[in-house]
Amino acid sequence: MKVVIASDFSGYRLKEAVKDHIRSLGYEIEDRGAQSEEDGTLYFDASENLAKCIQEGNADRGIVICGTGAGVSMIANKFKGIYAVACESVYTAEKTSLINNANVLAMGEKVVSHAMGAEMAEKWLAGQWCEGFEPQRKANNEKGYARLKAIEEENYK
Repeated sequence: MKVVIASDFSGYRLKEAVKDHIRSLGYEIEDRGAQSEEDGTLYFDASENLAKCIQEGNADRGIVICGTGAGVSMIANKFKGIYAVACESVYTAEKTSLINNANVLAMGEKVVSHAMGAEMAEKWLAGQWCEGFEPQRKANNEKGYARLKAIEEENYK
């Protein structure tokens, strides 16, 4: 699986910790964010770079980081086909992959420790949508995702 990762300047250190961890797990990484803490990349640029990489088919999933995770997720979600969730716990990160089919995990450097961010990314990347779900729950999740896509189509006219 190819993963795109991006951060603004304030999320650089968490991005590097997460990137190193998931690379050690064998994921192919493309970094489209700040390249140092002094880099002037802003949250909206990091999100746009990441979203376009996924839209172009150059990555399967993305991880985007700013100070809180909120700004990057808001911007990323404005791109068609991008489903970002700002997470502050391992549980939520894992469930957004399994239940919601989120293709972007957003985190905040000022909210999530480097160790927790690495664990969140690992669990989120390992999860496959509806994996292990009983048929009725899987059908409900598929229905919900289809509705999400329909809402997206209705609003991108």
